[in-house]
Amino acid sequence: MDSYLTLKLIHILSSTVLLGTGAGIAFFMLTAYLSKSATALLVTCKNVILGDWVFTAPAIIIQVITGFLLMHKLNYSYTSTWFYSVLTLFLAIGACWLPVVRIQYRLKSIIEASVDQETIPDSFHSLFKVWFLLGVPAFFMVISIFYLMIFKPFL
Repeated sequence: MDSYLTLKLIHILSSTVLLGTGAGIAFFMLTAYLSKSATALLVTCKNVILGDWVFTAPAIIIQVITGFLLMHKLNYSYTSTWFYSVLTLFLAIGACWLPVVRIQYRLKSIIEASVDQETIPDSFHSLFKVWFLLGVPAFFMVISIFYLMIFKPFL
């Protein structure tokens, strides 16, 4: 089997996992939030954290490894505008995702403390808004990377 095609397949699959997990996490977290059920939010927060560790974190590692291997195999320049664009977006997504992960743990702690009263504290609402607002630009940056990968402008 051609190693380039294998790398490309792994790279595409891991990017799909990233996009799908991110969209799924956002959807389920938002629907749990809109349900106004502390119990639903607690279960969802736990699953969102688990999903990030099981799917997102490994996919990020795979993206970095396969991305650099593909760059090497295709002899793409690490000083090209295209590479700088991809790298900048990747790092900006990480700058959104890392705080989101920390926020998810804080959201879980907040809702754990109030689940017996089946109430959602104000601190949860305000932190959830930050979580959501960090996800919006990250989502569009992921779409932008897909664009760069498919159309390869600046090469």
